[in-house]
Formats: sequence, structure tokens, C-alpha cells
Amino acid sequence: MSEEDVATAVLDAPAQHRFEVRVGAELAGFTEYVDRDNQRIFFHTEIGEQYGGRGLASRLIRDALTETVSRGKRIVPICPVVAGFLEKHDDFAADVDPVTPEARQAVLDART
Repeated sequence: MSEEDVATAVLDAPAQHRFEVRVGAELAGFTEYVDRDNQRIFFHTEIGEQYGGRGLASRLIRDALTETVSRGKRIVPICPVVAGFLEKHDDFAADVDPVTPEARQAVLDART
């Protein structure tokens, strides 16, 4: 395990409705979500420019999806980063629901 792996953590920040990836004490990125019934709708992901190319987005998304499924929630990938991850990693395929107009509306409602 590299020194960077030891200093990197993915944590749920439910008050902000997002999972965060931190490198040491620094926020390196996040993926935002809205919970609706038994679904967790992922709608936006960001990784800071200075942290690009380190695989942090993949680690963030994998850990967020793993935690989501472990809590009995279904994944709805509105965010292109999450959708792209799911296209390359079919280990979550059984836990994904399609993006619907209702899911999009839930995100809009939560953001207003």
C-alpha cells in the first residue's frame, strides 16, 4: 500500500448529501446524491484539478456505490462520471435503476 493510499479516505457526509474523498486533511473531491425512497440518485461529481490523474474519482465512486448498496439502496446514475464508472464496472449492474424523469425531478426539488 502506498503512502497516498494510507492518507486517502472516502467518507459519507450526509449533512451535505455527498461522499467526499480526502487526501490527508484536504478535500480532493466529492459526489453528490439525493435519497428518494430506496434509491440514491447520484447527480454531480467533482475532483479538484490538483488531484487529477490519481484515480481518486474511481475510488470515490466505487466506495460511494459500495456503501449505497450495503445500506440497501438502489443506484441511479444521473452524473456522467458515475454512469461512466458503471459502464466499465459491471459488478454493480444488479443494483442500478434507470434514470427517469421522476429521478431528475427529485434532484431539482432537492436543490431548490
